Amino acid sequence: MTNEKLQEIYTSVSDSIQGETGTWQFHVKDVTMVSITDISHNRMRIISPIVEVTSLKEGLLKAVLMANFHTALDVKYAIADGILWSIFVHPLKELSEDQVRDALSQVYYANVNFGSTYASTSLVFPGSENKGGEKKKDEPVFKKRKI
Repeated sequence: MTNEKLQEIYTSVSDSIQGETGTWQFHVKDVTMVSITDISHNRMRIISPIVEVTSLKEGLLKAVLMANFHTALDVKYAIADGILWSIFVHPLKELSEDQVRDALSQVYYANVNFGSTYASTSLVFPGSENKGGEKKKDEPVFKKRKI
């Protein structure tokens, strides 16, 4: 994967995009996403802000830690700068286009499903304590646009 290919993918799935090579902010539906790459260290992140930590109700931090084990799958919930984020971190060069699209979908779903299923996909790792059968919100389309 390269920065140029990432920009193509992000542009194809986003409603709007801004930034420069290696640092982008874009929106999918009403969800803000940020991607940052570091070529010299072969790393990349896709992150999405969810809520200020100070506004979290009691018990939600425990719920996100449980979700990191059972329902968040390839993304995780994390706290930085007083914000709860959904994040995907991975080596850059080794990523395929399909993996990037899947990561975008999972970051999106972890964001919109925060407070309900906490799920990043329809899969749930066995042993999950969330057996309520709650469904996730409408799925965005992360397919390649025809040009």
